[in-house]
Amino acid sequence: MNRTDDRLLPVLLICVQAAVWPGAELVRGDVPPASALLVAVLVAGPVTAALALRRARPVVALMLVAAACALGAGPLPVGAMAVLGTAGVALALFTVATERDTFTAVLCVVALAAWQLLQNLSLHGLSDRDGLDLVLTALLYATACGTGLLARRTRRARGTAERMLRRAEAERHRLPAVERRRMERELHDVSAHHLTAVVVTAGAALGLRDRRPELAGKALEFAAETGREVTRALGAVRAPAPSREEPASPEERLRALVAGFRRLDQRVEYESDPLPDGVVADAAYGIVREALTNVARHAPGAATTVRCRYGDTRTEVVVTSAAPPAGAAAHGAGLGSGRGQGFLRSRAREAGGTLTSGPTAEGGWEVRAVLPGRSAAPVEASVPRSYRLAQVTAAVGLCVQPLLPVLVVRSETTSSGSQVSAGVLFALLAAAQAVALLWLRRAPRAAQCVLLGLAPLWPVAMAVGEYTGPVLLPPALGMLATCVALAADADADADAGTGTGTGTGGDAAVPARGRHPRRPWIIASAAVVVHAVAMSVAVLDRGTELPDWTVPVGATAGVALVMGAARWAGAVRGRRDLVARGAREERIAAWTEEAVRDAWAERRRIAAGLETTVLARAADMVAEAEAGRLDTAADRAREALAAMRALLDTVRAGEPGPNGPELRPQPTLQALDLLARQCRATGREVEIRLTDRMPERLPTAVDLAAYHAAETVLAVGGEEPAVLELDVEGDTLTLTATGVPRAGRPAVRQRLAARVAALGGDLTTEEPGAVRLRLPLAGARVPDQAGRHGHEEGAR
Repeated sequence: MNRTDDRLLPVLLICVQAAVWPGAELVRGDVPPASALLVAVLVAGPVTAALALRRARPVVALMLVAAACALGAGPLPVGAMAVLGTAGVALALFTVATERDTFTAVLCVVALAAWQLLQNLSLHGLSDRDGLDLVLTALLYATACGTGLLARRTRRARGTAERMLRRAEAERHRLPAVERRRMERELHDVSAHHLTAVVVTAGAALGLRDRRPELAGKALEFAAETGREVTRALGAVRAPAPSREEPASPEERLRALVAGFRRLDQRVEYESDPLPDGVVADAAYGIVREALTNVARHAPGAATTVRCRYGDTRTEVVVTSAAPPAGAAAHGAGLGSGRGQGFLRSRAREAGGTLTSGPTAEGGWEVRAVLPGRSAAPVEASVPRSYRLAQVTAAVGLCVQPLLPVLVVRSETTSSGSQVSAGVLFALLAAAQAVALLWLRRAPRAAQCVLLGLAPLWPVAMAVGEYTGPVLLPPALGMLATCVALAADADADADAGTGTGTGTGGDAAVPARGRHPRRPWIIASAAVVVHAVAMSVAVLDRGTELPDWTVPVGATAGVALVMGAARWAGAVRGRRDLVARGAREERIAAWTEEAVRDAWAERRRIAAGLETTVLARAADMVAEAEAGRLDTAADRAREALAAMRALLDTVRAGEPGPNGPELRPQPTLQALDLLARQCRATGREVEIRLTDRMPERLPTAVDLAAYHAAETVLAVGGEEPAVLELDVEGDTLTLTATGVPRAGRPAVRQRLAARVAALGGDLTTEEPGAVRLRLPLAGARVPDQAGRHGHEEGAR
């Protein structure tokens, strides 16, 4: 609602109030006194101003509206404040519920209802035996508050969905570029760290071969081992896959990195706080690795200090090196690609931090990165306990205020009878229903049973309290809470997919969310019977001229009609939300598929150049080292570095246009990491697990079918963390997905069944939220690399 609506709605209320009074009086020819009109104007002015500014200060606006209407109700005739005292206060309460937290909204409702009750007691004592108007007023306030809380929750859900869509769309355009930058950076880091170490070690051994000939053998062994490590590392960069082993902690990775540089005769002092897994730890590792590599290149032997401080608000990573020792030969000088500083800054920037580097006063070099700390993640601001205490104190003071005239000014003798007012009994029943509705989302069946148990007590309260008002009003109040519960139940049924689906593979139907398919209708039928009986008892106890048999028949028909309308309204809302979520999930799935294909094409484009340049020279370096030719192995390492620089230069130059490549390869299981990253961009945690029995290569048909099955399972959406586990037993590939409750829907199962049926596999659902696919490997040929590549390039 915009600012114009905020001003027009209070004006509309004032116009309606003017039509009720004094408009109706003027139509009948009665002219109100001038004093009454003046009081009405004086009340209407502050009320209109407070309602017009209610979104800025909702609690203050509620207090002003309630106080003004209470002051004006005294001197004015009945009906003069009817609209402003009901609709105006309800509108202010609705705004409090939509703009403030739940605690504040509920406290305002309770305090306002208690204040009005005590004010009525101070004015009329306990002689009013019915008091149903107080119950209706409290019900109006609770309805306004509940509607506001529902509107706030709906607004938050809509905002969350819109943010999710924006993140998914942004990731759709960002993922290919991120994948290219990741490969650029990883290629640079691998070449800088491993190949530079070979050059530095070989150069030192060649320079000291006359005095320390034993270093040559160690250098040859190091070159061969490092060459094989380069091949393995570049293969992981080219096609990263989920790890089969428990990953090392960030602290262990940093210690291993420092130990590797110490083996290169680098003097490194290391001190670090434990870092949690995540973006900050990855950025810290990359920054330390690049900084130590630069020291080994340009200042070999220089004393270096590495410090990582992980705090509440910031994480500091500092790498400081002293001036290089006199006479130290920089064998790795000139081997850099010129991108090291840019990659350092990009790592810090992507982690949400900053990085600076420059010379020190002692002639050394320092790299300092400031990254997010423990409290970097956005969290909702918590309300201090002192503020909550102040709220409760103000509410108690407001409730006690009407009792002051009774305690101080006058002492009125009230009724001493033992008869309990019907209004008190109705208020207690309404309060019990309100408590049951508060537990409706957490324990729906228990709340519905409590509401059904309270329904027969309304005619009992009418008889005990000798209620003389409208006979159908109390049972209708009792039925209102049950209608709300039935509407919420129908909403949940529709939101869960409207029942169950019969899948393929011999599975039995699995109820959505574990709900029994008949239980909602059993409870609805019981609610109709209970409330029809309660209404019939109330009417028959009062007495009626109609035949007795018509009362239960008419009550049953009326109750069934009202409760059916409530369930229908809840089902319509649930289906509408389901359709909206389905459309959102389809858009996210389409964007995910496009993003993964583009990123996969980018990975394959870079990997093709990597295979013919760096990997070939790294293999030559291993061969020369194993043959005992140290100088030639060092030359091959330099050539590999030069090839890496050339490849990095061509990567950006060959970046595809805005429309992407014309032929994009079909992703396989190697692209699961891209799929998981895309799903995490929408706020859902996805974990991919591979067992030790998974081979490095699978038949192409099985590879593609398994990937598309995983893509289909994750595309149906959901908020639960999902886990995909792949295993091979004998000649069967098993894909188990957990945390995917919507994958049991008939449409999703049909798509999955079509995937596995083409290969002779099967699909089972062992428990709600879990899907298992089995794909046979026997008879599926593993093509050679060229055939595999061509098939993937042409598949669409």
